[in-house]
Amino acid sequence: MKVGIVGWGTISDIHAQALVAAENCSLKAVFTSSVSKNKSILEKYDIEIFNNYEDMLNSNLIDSVSICTPSGAHLEFAVEATRKKKNVIIEKPIEVTVERAEEIINACKENDVALAIIYQSRYLNAAQKIKDVISKNLLGKIFHASAYIKWYRTEEYYDSGAWRGTKELDGGGVLINQAIHTIDLLQYFVGNVKEVSAFTGTFTHKNIEVEDSTAAILRFENEAIGVIEASTSVKPAQARRIEIHGENGTVILDGDNAIIKIEGYESENEDLEESNSGADSPLSGFSIIPHKKQFEEIADRIMNVKEPNVSGAEALKSLAIVEGIYHSNNDKRIVSIDKLLKGER
Repeated sequence: MKVGIVGWGTISDIHAQALVAAENCSLKAVFTSSVSKNKSILEKYDIEIFNNYEDMLNSNLIDSVSICTPSGAHLEFAVEATRKKKNVIIEKPIEVTVERAEEIINACKENDVALAIIYQSRYLNAAQKIKDVISKNLLGKIFHASAYIKWYRTEEYYDSGAWRGTKELDGGGVLINQAIHTIDLLQYFVGNVKEVSAFTGTFTHKNIEVEDSTAAILRFENEAIGVIEASTSVKPAQARRIEIHGENGTVILDGDNAIIKIEGYESENEDLEESNSGADSPLSGFSIIPHKKQFEEIADRIMNVKEPNVSGAEALKSLAIVEGIYHSNNDKRIVSIDKLLKGER
């Protein structure tokens, strides 16, 4: 898979490192409107730099794009890529609303190109261990499942990019930017969320348009209940945590570590990885290995004419939960996720 990165921000270099390391991928080009950044990219990677997006798409260098622009600008870059018959890979979230995300999905279908969304936390050894335990029904009936993302971001973090903390380009605050990885994992483990009720607020950051804290109640389609607590105001920052309780025991994702507490299960606390990644700052404790694994899976699926595991439809699930929470807070009502996905907003 020959990839051109679109946009050069904080996450772009992680994509670049992962693509270089991946066995079945190659990084061929970068499009960035910031000319001043070109020299540093060229010094690090042996690739072409384009200051015009159409020129990169028209080149014979790439067959796929990896979009790393601000979230609310994913749609336009993705649609243009589909018109040039390039496969589309997008850094989470797919877009800032379900409606805009569906436009991307439809464009990829109409132009017969693949679509994948980067949710690299699914590729942690700990996440795969928990998914395996649940898939084998070792927990039995799940009745409670919750996620806690209590992190910290400074005012300087939000000031570091004009798009950060804006409704138009960030799409929201802690939920859609930081917490959505863990929300994706929660529904990946337990199944679809049926409805949500929530409150959000902005408590410690003065210069943002969006929430820095939220509390939500969930009901899953399997009738399990749970909560999401998320914040970028917590000092000291906490490791993200998912707790899932079933009739036979409990599984926990603590930071990036799996804790399995099921009677008779002998592999407790195995496959430990770097813990607390991203809690204090965007790339603290960050490893490129999960990104590398996902890029390799995407390339393998595309080359074998199969849909990537984290497809557009799959990525809609976590985005719909986030959008549902926003609607619930704004309208003071319980929001049906299924109706939201059907366009009843």
